[in-house]
Amino acid sequence: MLSQVVMSADYVVPAQVITVETEIKKSRFIACISPAHSRQEALSFVEAKRIEYPDATHHCSAFVAGAPDAGAVVGFDDDGEPSGTAGRPMLNVLQHKRIGDVVAVVVRYFGGVKLGAGGLVRAYSASVQQACEILPLEQRVAIRSGVLACDYAHEQMVRHHLEQFHATLEQCDYGQSVKMTISIPETGSESLAHHLHDVSRGQIIIQWQDGGS
Repeated sequence: MLSQVVMSADYVVPAQVITVETEIKKSRFIACISPAHSRQEALSFVEAKRIEYPDATHHCSAFVAGAPDAGAVVGFDDDGEPSGTAGRPMLNVLQHKRIGDVVAVVVRYFGGVKLGAGGLVRAYSASVQQACEILPLEQRVAIRSGVLACDYAHEQMVRHHLEQFHATLEQCDYGQSVKMTISIPETGSESLAHHLHDVSRGQIIIQWQDGGS
């Protein structure tokens, strides 16, 4: 399966919401993982789990909104567990797995046996790890957008080359010249730009929305 995001490295994202439950020293740990494309989506999922499990002892969470290697917005919450024993270890698992646009919530029902700081770190990490092992993933393909202008005489030629390079013509405006707004998988963007520049003898230049040309 493929989905799209504008200008970021390719990465994997959750394909659906899953829930995995484990028991560790009489405590129940319920790991819930969902897609989350923004901080707000992640927080909304956490709140939904608070409502779904209102009598749980803790609702610990971690999220990565965006590409894991491209300055994503991240966050975590220990929700009353000792600092550093829940949210951060959960986030570490998500980042190690290189999953983006994801939120994980681990709901804990305390079973009466204290785990200690090290035990909590292992328990929350293992809960997310187990969920990630069965989590269906899909590839998110980086898409680059740009604008080019050409003479009317070159329009059909440009359309032909856009199709050859699997670029999508998003919009076409007609004025003194033909102005085309395009999108293309990032991996082929530079090849298309060089090709159009060569066949038009330097007359056609793509202005990419990220500032490149």
